[in-house]
Amino acid sequence: MNARQNPPPIDMGEARGVDQIVLSDNLPALRALPSECARLIYIDPPFNTGAKRTKKQIRAIRDDQGDRVGFGGERYRSIEVSTREHADKFDDFLAFLAPRLQEARRILTDDGSLFFHIDYREAHYCKVLLDDIFGRASFINEIIWAYDFGGRSKRRWPAKHDTIFWYAKNPKDYIFNYDEIDRIPYMAPGLVGKEKAARGKTPTDVWWHTIVPTNGKEKTGYPSQKPLGILERIIKAHSNPNDLVVDFFAGSGTTGVAAANLGRRYWLCDNNPEAIEITKQRLDNSGRLF
Repeated sequence: MNARQNPPPIDMGEARGVDQIVLSDNLPALRALPSECARLIYIDPPFNTGAKRTKKQIRAIRDDQGDRVGFGGERYRSIEVSTREHADKFDDFLAFLAPRLQEARRILTDDGSLFFHIDYREAHYCKVLLDDIFGRASFINEIIWAYDFGGRSKRRWPAKHDTIFWYAKNPKDYIFNYDEIDRIPYMAPGLVGKEKAARGKTPTDVWWHTIVPTNGKEKTGYPSQKPLGILERIIKAHSNPNDLVVDFFAGSGTTGVAAANLGRRYWLCDNNPEAIEITKQRLDNSGRLF
């Protein structure tokens, strides 16, 4: 099965174990999915920053006249290997999101959850839209993903967090595998005793997690790539093995890689051919491309 445009309806009941990557506008692709087929949806839509999102890949080469000094005083020159960019501007962002979120609610199982990832510019507007579509009672958590990397403004407090809204389709019955949550170190281990300190604690609704490291093996060069650790935490806690995990703003494919790593099925959609190719390459490397 290959990435393809505007797929026909899928009978997920007959396609257990099938993973799919779809190159398409996500709205018609979502409409082709049957109702109540996904246990978990995570989306990281464009943030509507009003600008182009650009990511440059740089490589350093040995050069006595270079602009950088490395280990042992050796000089290097930086060269640009590639540039990836996509537009991040909408005339009416909420009108773009609304029908897609309505389809997201339709395809969720009754005990399924939506995780909606956005930044400070649009978070409050999106929260009102999500309340309208899912119902205020379905809002479970506002998770703050905090990181400490990049430039720091001298004119305001630097923005170093994103917001992830968690909505359960049925607020009285949803998947939350508490025992599967990864544990983190205590900030003051001496105050809790050796046993608790060794076990660690479960995270709160503020998640401190680095961005994808510049020279890390996760790095793809895709402008808005999110770290595997964030997605694996969500998928472990809010789905079970062989469940279908959906991401219809797939980008660099992190959701699919995390789902594959954890024994879940994935359905990924993006309208950017470059994003699809990056996703296919990552999943091929993980051994879970279709």
